[in-house]
Amino acid sequence: MASNAQQSGAKPGLRKPVFTKVDNLKPGTNGHTLVVKVLNSNAVLQKGRSVSPHLRNTRISECLVGDETGAILFTARNDQVDLMKPESTVILRNAKIDMFKGAMRLAVDKWGRIEVTEPVTFVVKEDNNLSLIEYELVNVPAD
Repeated sequence: MASNAQQSGAKPGLRKPVFTKVDNLKPGTNGHTLVVKVLNSNAVLQKGRSVSPHLRNTRISECLVGDETGAILFTARNDQVDLMKPESTVILRNAKIDMFKGAMRLAVDKWGRIEVTEPVTFVVKEDNNLSLIEYELVNVPAD
């Protein structure tokens, strides 16, 4: 079933984002749009001028974010660090799941966006922290 835009050869319009919840996130997935509250933010890397030009002024923070279904660590890079202030509510668009030491981390790369939005009323379910679950890579033999 093709839409009118596809049949006429015109560019398709922007798709309405499908918002997902933290407890639906799975390893190796991407394209997530979520509304989350920032619980805390901890700087893990702050480099000034370095030998390598692409590392100049690199800032990385790990932020615990979540919604009413669970929490997950979000890796904020450079300008994103300024948006991820504790107690703020943000919309993460086109977010992806990175694996770090066997645990899930949420991230937004250059294809995604972070928007600060109106405060939400939900209470974050901190006792369901998806970043505390360790996953093991299992190779499934092909039949």
